Formats: sequence, structure tokens, C-alpha cells
Amino acid sequence: MSATELPVDEDHLRSEVRRKYREVALEPGAEHHFHTGRFLAGHLGYPAAWVDQVPEQVIESFAGVGDPFALRPLGPGENVVDVGSGAGFDSFCAAWQVGDDGHVVGVDMTPEMLDKARRNAALVGADNVEFREGFAEQLPVADGWADVVISNGVINLCPDKHAAFTEIRRVLRPGGVLQFADIANGTPVPPGALREIDLWTG
Repeated sequence: MSATELPVDEDHLRSEVRRKYREVALEPGAEHHFHTGRFLAGHLGYPAAWVDQVPEQVIESFAGVGDPFALRPLGPGENVVDVGSGAGFDSFCAAWQVGDDGHVVGVDMTPEMLDKARRNAALVGADNVEFREGFAEQLPVADGWADVVISNGVINLCPDKHAAFTEIRRVLRPGGVLQFADIANGTPVPPGALREIDLWTG
């Protein structure tokens, strides 16, 4: 699908997604249309050892839709890219699994989430994690660098999913693994509804 065929304006959608997740970063305790934080991570089945060990600041802005690590535990020394890393909780879960010989790159487009993730990395001493600003469709990662790409509730927010998956394939080494949790709709969506930004972000 080319940019001219996208159902919504990409820049407008990104602006609205940034606005929504800016609120989650700055006001995690406010009322959102989705659950967040420690309750959500526990509800989604993350191991209690991961959920309970982190300070509230590290997990309060978590807003995933599943546990990508339930598909397969990560291995020591693996390089991981977290697409749409938010405040960093999944990146830190990855970092604990890959250990000091592994490396995690979190990519997010919301400045407030990136700021919080970097503070959180310092707070938990995650020296094998770094956070970069970027889009799922233009990942700031070298070709073939990653053993694993994870993502949690982000690809559904990309209007050009072909571009996002193409980028994921580019950064994965041959034989690398994609592990993601997301929202899928098995019912055809009317063209008019596809053009409603509020339905994408809500």
C-alpha cells in the first residue's frame, strides 16, 4: 500500500497517537480508555517476579495488550528491538532475559515516553538498554542487527502496516524472530470508519 492509498493522513494519526501517549506518560493515573500500569501487567500474565520488582514509576505508564514473551523466552546475549517501547517496561523485561551480553534498543515516537524510559533505565540500572526516537515504519536500527523484535499494541496504530513489517524484517537477522502482541479485527471495516482518526486512537 502506497502513502497515497493510506486510509488516514499518517502525520495526523501520529500527532493524535503522540497526544494520547503523552497523557499516559505524564498522567498515568488519569482516566484513559484502556487499563495501564501494574494491574494491567499482572492481568496480562507477566510473571509476578517482573511486575513486583520494579518501582511504580517504571510500570505506571505501561499500556500493552498482551505479553510478547509468552510466545518464547528470550535467550542470553540476544539483541532485541522493542518497537513502540513507551516508558520501557517491555524493554526492561527483555534486558533481564538477555543479560549483560545482550542489548535492547527501544524505539518510540513520543518524546515524553522517551524521556520517561531513559529515566526509568537509570532507575533500574538497565545498562544494556537504550532508547531511540523513531517510527515503526522507519526504525533507527541497522540492517540485520536484531535477533528478536518485540512489539506490544503498536502495529495496530500504524496505517501502513506493510511498511512496518518491512522495517521489522529489515532489522532482523536471517532466522530472527518477531514476537508481538496486538489487536486484530476479523470483521471488515467500512471505508468511512477507516478514515476516522478517533476510531484508530480510541
